[in-house]
Amino acid sequence: MALLLGAPSALASGMGVTARRPIASPTVGQAAAKLSLRYLGAPYVWAGTTPAGFDCSGFTRFVYGRLGIGLPHSTYAQWELGRHPRRRSLRPGDLVFFGLGHVGLFLGHGRFIHAPHTGEVVSIERLDRGGYAASFSGAVRLRAAQRFLAVARPVGARSQRPR
Repeated sequence: MALLLGAPSALASGMGVTARRPIASPTVGQAAAKLSLRYLGAPYVWAGTTPAGFDCSGFTRFVYGRLGIGLPHSTYAQWELGRHPRRRSLRPGDLVFFGLGHVGLFLGHGRFIHAPHTGEVVSIERLDRGGYAASFSGAVRLRAAQRFLAVARPVGARSQRPR
């Protein structure tokens, strides 16, 4: 009986208890932002949808497609796919639009990645500088991009659920 009465205080004090920190799973949007960096330097190709050459909406379509999310190959159609967060509330993976004729993928810290135009390559720019700051039209947060990715356990690992 005394053991049972002492258990709550032992738990509260941390004695004999090993705390496990949960592994934070990235969202699909965060994974898209990270994945997009693999294609830095890919050439711009009008109507391109592969690493051999991308146009702007082909780039965002390709990146999200690799994560199982289908996007249309049109900036105007991509604009209609989710809610429109305020600029100060952007999250990695949000689609960012410039004049609705150009789209990129928000990376965080005021930066985005995109396939700019003929003669250029996939590159990173800042939202708050130059022509992109002046032509920023808004953003789209895809519903599917806010889901958490499943964290893969090592082969043979057992679930940590209490039995």
